[in-house]
Order: sequence, then structure tokens, then C-alpha cells
Amino acid sequence: MTGSASEAEARELLRFKEEYPEIQNALKALEHDMEFVADGMAISPPPGIWDRISNDIDNLILAPKHEPLRVIPGGGEQEKDEAPGREKYLEVEYHSSHMRVHKNWKWVFAAVFILGKIFLACAIYFYLENRQAEQQVQDLKTELKQLKSK
Repeated sequence: MTGSASEAEARELLRFKEEYPEIQNALKALEHDMEFVADGMAISPPPGIWDRISNDIDNLILAPKHEPLRVIPGGGEQEKDEAPGREKYLEVEYHSSHMRVHKNWKWVFAAVFILGKIFLACAIYFYLENRQAEQQVQDLKTELKQLKSK
């Protein structure tokens, strides 16, 4: 089932399927058609992907296990088994929905924002100046035509 029928409709269909062989044959044909469509739309994975996945899993399994560093309330740190030369890890949980940016980049972003506003103001100014100049040129052409026609 594709989930497009309610539970009552599904039960009724299954009851009809048991009762009427025509419905059972139609459902088998529909299932065959859906498999055919799914096979036609399937995308095969890139070559070698299964080997890469297997190698990644093998590497994860064979990787050495590290015990996390325990933080004892009171400021001390203690490792589970304190073997010399062993790397120490400290678990850190941090949940934030904000992106942190280095202080210098904040100034760069502010400068880009201000420059954007300046360029926008210049673009509007020159657009209005251009429209005014075009209007003056049009007025001069009209005036010139009037003088020639006299």
C-alpha cells in the first residue's frame, strides 16, 4: 500500500482481494507495473561506491578507541585509564543557532554593507542625472525643430 487509502479502505480492499480473484490479479498487475516504473526511475550508484563504503566502515571498526576525559566537579580532570603517551579528549557540548564570526570579520562585513549603501546612492543619483540630461536633450531637439520650421 502507498498510504493513500484510509485503514478502513485498506481492510475493505484486502477483504475483496480474498473474496474476488479478479481483484487479486489486478493488484498483482498493479504491483508489477509499480516495480517496473521504480526500476525505470532508479539511479545506479557511481562505480566503486560500495568498496568505498566498505573501506570506511572497516576503518571505523579498526580505529583505536579513545576514552573521553572526565571532568570532576571541583575543577579536576581524570582519565579513565591513565596510560602514558595517550591522547586526552574532553567532550564538549555546545548548542547554538547563531554563527560566530571573528571580530575582524565583523568590521569587514560592516564596511561592505556601508560601501553597498554608498554605491546604491551613487547609482540612484547618476540614474536621475541621466534622466534629467535626456529630458534636456529632448527639449533642445524640440526647440531646434521649432526654430528650423520657422
